[in-house]
Amino acid sequence: MLRVGIFGCGGIAVRHVNATKAARLDVVAACSRDLAKAQAFTAEHGGQPFDDLDRMIDVGLDLLVVTTPPFGRRGEAEHALSRGVNLLVEKPIALDMNAATRMADAVEASDVTAAIGFMYRHGSAVRDWQARDTGPVGLYAGAYHCNALHADWWRDEAQSGGQILEQVVHQIDLIRYLMGEPATVYARRANVFHHDTPGYSVEDVSAITFGWDDGRIATINASNIATPGVWQKEWNVFAEKLTGRFSSWNEAVFTPTIAGASPEPIVSPADPFITQMEDVAAAIRDKRAPLIPLREGVATLKLALAARQSADERREIDLR
Repeated sequence: MLRVGIFGCGGIAVRHVNATKAARLDVVAACSRDLAKAQAFTAEHGGQPFDDLDRMIDVGLDLLVVTTPPFGRRGEAEHALSRGVNLLVEKPIALDMNAATRMADAVEASDVTAAIGFMYRHGSAVRDWQARDTGPVGLYAGAYHCNALHADWWRDEAQSGGQILEQVVHQIDLIRYLMGEPATVYARRANVFHHDTPGYSVEDVSAITFGWDDGRIATINASNIATPGVWQKEWNVFAEKLTGRFSSWNEAVFTPTIAGASPEPIVSPADPFITQMEDVAAAIRDKRAPLIPLREGVATLKLALAARQSADERREIDLR
């Protein structure tokens, strides 16, 4: 049984702990810079609490799950790599390309397995789509809408990078996965309704268009001004032979692009966090690359940062 440690004891860490247990791995420790937080976390979820990463690694770890927000990462992932510990890192990998590239370079200079946490790719409907002969995708139209204040750090662009980096990045990664690397990006973003919200410096509306030289297009519109308590995450994929209307990573309707074709509902109860953890564990055991190597986090971050730059500079950005 692989021994797993959690670095960062916030809300998303709970999803990873539950996935780790469901994948029949052993959660042996959790670490936070605030020992009291680690103690509260392990009291509920098991394992030993630590406020020092080296001491946690000393108990014997096969896998470190890094769930701290990217602003709070101070080289801990690279240090774990230097001690031979495998990694699963929550998205986004970093807030800038230099930090992201350093982490990926450290992975490739080591002999460890490291993955980035883009769980949309592990969704059952997404994997079903990828397994079919769809022909090339000509158009992707996605949406991500919510209405919540989130944590203090999320509202501060210097700490979160904004909604594009913190939430929309999932669909940006999905676009890369389904369509390949785009040639250009043009975006707009604004803070429309949160001017008077203390500490709120990120966008609450945005729209992004990616383009390819052969004419293919992908769009995403997003907001944090929609219905409170409702999270709308959906995307439509129009390929040469098949159209997919996705209402989640596990739910979609596939319809062949021929006259009279019947729609095929795709529904699965599978948890992509568990599927992701199972893939990482198998990659460690088999000494192979995971489905989503850490370097993929660098490539997706590049597109997200370019979209933000495009919005701020009001111009199209060439990604080549």
